[in-house]
Parts: sequence; C-alpha cells; structure tokens
Amino acid sequence: MMGADWRRRTAGRALWASAALLLLAPSAPRAQAADAMVLHDSDGLVVRGHFQAGVNAVAEQNLFWNMSKALAPTTRFDADKEWLELYAKPGISFYKQGGGGTTLYGMVSGVASATVGTDAFDTGDTGRVTLEEGFIGVHTRSAGGLTFDLSVGPREYSAGTGMLISNGGSSGFDRGALKLGPHRAWEMAMLGKVGYGKFTGTGFYVDANEQSGGDSGTKIAGVDLRYDGQAGTFAGMSVGQVLQSGSPYPKAAPNGIGAPSILPGARDGLKFVSLYGRAYPFSGAFENAFIAGDLAIERNNDIDLKAWAGRIQVGYTFASAPWSPTLSYAYQTFSGDDPSTSRLERFDPLYYEGSPSSWSTGSKSAMVFINSNVNSHQLTLRTQPTPRDTLTLRYAHISANELRSPIQFGQATRVEIVDGVVNPIAGVTRAHLSDDVFLEYNRALNRNTYLTAGFSVSVPGAGVDSVVNNDAPIWTGGFVNVVVNF
Repeated sequence: MMGADWRRRTAGRALWASAALLLLAPSAPRAQAADAMVLHDSDGLVVRGHFQAGVNAVAEQNLFWNMSKALAPTTRFDADKEWLELYAKPGISFYKQGGGGTTLYGMVSGVASATVGTDAFDTGDTGRVTLEEGFIGVHTRSAGGLTFDLSVGPREYSAGTGMLISNGGSSGFDRGALKLGPHRAWEMAMLGKVGYGKFTGTGFYVDANEQSGGDSGTKIAGVDLRYDGQAGTFAGMSVGQVLQSGSPYPKAAPNGIGAPSILPGARDGLKFVSLYGRAYPFSGAFENAFIAGDLAIERNNDIDLKAWAGRIQVGYTFASAPWSPTLSYAYQTFSGDDPSTSRLERFDPLYYEGSPSSWSTGSKSAMVFINSNVNSHQLTLRTQPTPRDTLTLRYAHISANELRSPIQFGQATRVEIVDGVVNPIAGVTRAHLSDDVFLEYNRALNRNTYLTAGFSVSVPGAGVDSVVNNDAPIWTGGFVNVVVNF
C-alpha cells in the first residue's frame, strides 16, 4: 500500500508542477487571436517557437504480477512503486517561401526529461537532456500537380498505422519519463515524399534513437505507398529491410524443453511487407460503421525466419446518442516461435507505436509482453460527455500463440519437473496470459493544456500462474498527468 508520507510528497510535487504548467497555459484564446509563438513573419520567412511540457504522477501495486518474488527473490524487487515524471521540450522551426512554389523548412528541438522516485523498471532519480529534432527539408509543387518533399535529420516519422515503423526514440531508464515517453524522434531520418492527388509515396531511411547502453545500431530503409480517401478512409503498403542491426533474437528450444538459444545479430537483413487500410463500407443507418485491417509478413533467409502478424478492427459510432459513444472490437495476433520446428517464426515488432489507442497489447500487460508470440481480443468504448471531455474504457483478453516459447526476450526461463525429470523451459505452459481493464479520462482545459487520468487492472491468467507455480496477484495502478503544447 502507498504510505501517507509518499502520498503527501507526491501530491505536493504534482500540485506544484501541474500549477506551473497551468500558469504557462493561457485561457482559451479568441478565435482570431494571433499565434503568440510566431517570432518572425515577413518577406516569406516565418519563424515559430514551440514548447511542450508534462508532469505525470504514477502509482503501481503488484508490478508484473509480482513475478519477481518467485523467479528472482534475491533481487528484492519492490513490486509496489510510486514515482513522478517530468519533461520539457522547447524548439524552434522555420519555413521560407521561395519562387516556383518551393519552400525551405526545418526544426530544432530538445528534451529535458526526468524521473523522481523509482519507476516500474527499478530506475529512478535520473534524467537527461538530449537533442530531439534537428532536420531541414525542401518542399515543392510542379505545374502538373505533383508535390515533392525531401528532408534529412532527426525527426518523427511513422509508416502506415505504426505497426512496425513509428516510435523512433527511447524513453525511461537513464532518460527518465518512462510513461510520458517524450522521446519519439529517430536519431536520423531521411525522407523523400512524392504526392499526387490522394496518392503519396514515401521513401525512408531511419536510425533509431536508442539508449546508449542498449543501442542495437538498427538502420531500416523502405517505401510506404498510401491512398487517402474521404472521411478517414485509407489504404497502403509498406515494404522495407533492416540494413544493419546487432539486435539478437531468442529461439525456442526443441519441443520447448530447455532454455532458449540466442541468435546474435539476427535482426540484420530482416525484410518486411505490411498492408493496411480503413473503410466505411456501408451507407444509410450503418454509415458510421468502420472496418480496418493490417497484415505484416517478415522474412530473413539468413536465419530461416518466416513470421507474420495481423489485426482486424470493426466499430460503430452512435452519433445521435448522448455522449456520441463509439464501440469497437479488435483482434490482433503476432506469431511466436514454434518449438516443434527448426525454423524461426518469432515476429519482430521493430519500433511499433505502443500507445493504448494504437498497437499496445493490453494496458498493463504491454509493459511485459512486446508484440511477439501474443494475441488479444480488445473491446473499446469511447464517449464524449462534452466537447472537452473524453471517457474511454478498454478491455483486453491476452493469450500466447505458442507454448514453451519466448514471449518477452528469454522470459521466464525456469525448471519444470515432468515425470520426475527436471527440465528447463521458457515461456508459458498455459495460453491465457491476462485480462486487462483500463479506464481513462481526458479533458482539454484549453487549446494548449490537457489533463489525463487513468486507472487500470490486470488479472493474471493461467499462463502467468504457470510461471510462478501459484496464483499470481492482481496488478493495479493509476496515473494523473498534465501536458501543455504550444
């Protein structure tokens, strides 16, 4: 349980930090008010300042279902934690309009992030100041309607729906601000984009901005082709290859008996194809119904890897009902390594967008299971009591695709006694991993300031229980944060 002293300290920190952010944010401006962040605007040159900042108070109980008590008791890991996260991201951008429809643009920004207290991964009272963005680009339009855009330098970039290429930066650990996740830009990104009407083609080269102590040196190149229709419909395809990486893969032991083997540098040379789309296929009474789908296939002949993943989503917005609720269902699955084959079937999610509204598998469980060797049924109910307030309820039923096969990297290697024989195994022996429930509230305090609060519960399934050979406890936690964005 949280102690009274900590509650007083954290409540005070959160109160003062939140108050500071609220003071930075002006009251809701008039519709015609000038942009106060514009520093210069004349002769076709516009220079604008940018500023983001956030503070987040977090409390967790029975972290990771307190598995450390059974699997690593000597570490004395405290499964009940409370901590405070903070970040500030100042920046400046410009664009200069030239002749012939050509525009030169660029941006520089940095992030100062920190954690006060000890976070979920046992890191705390730490932080860093790092470069976030630092790119320059040129945009032009031809007489025939073609647009061309070329940029180079650290910046954010996401391909498709963010299934594989999205979050280029790493937060938490030495950098702090684990859950706020302010580091999103790639360490280097070279993007070339051609557009015509509703069609866009983007060639990309990205190098992930990983922590210095765990930088895999992964560099990826590819092409994303996309069509954007009306009313939020789209379809596209991403094709790419890992040009260089030192990231290893775990491989299940034959028949799941034994510790997984480690294949060094196995990500190097990985090829992938990802298809994605979203449509509103009906009219009349069902015009607010949507369907979306994703499919990804991965191959690497050097290590005999064949893996795949997919997602299907359906939903409906009750536009005329009070609070305009949207109810949606999604099933997503990511292949795991089959212990009965010599081939490697483990799906590599690369740098996916892991937010609850995107590609996370569960709420709390997403802190344990990456998108590999898992599947989930997810229900989401989103309502808007007022134009400024949003209330979202999410439920996820999560299972393993392959038993006795790594879920997280080398996760849960332990011994199991079968017919009196001691065998080391990995992964889980029962498929059901967990059931997660997440209630989230968002309020737009004004056009620059946002308040978010959430509470989540993760009930362990038979698979997690099989890891600890007991009934694992329920994992709970909550947070409240304020973010400003100018």
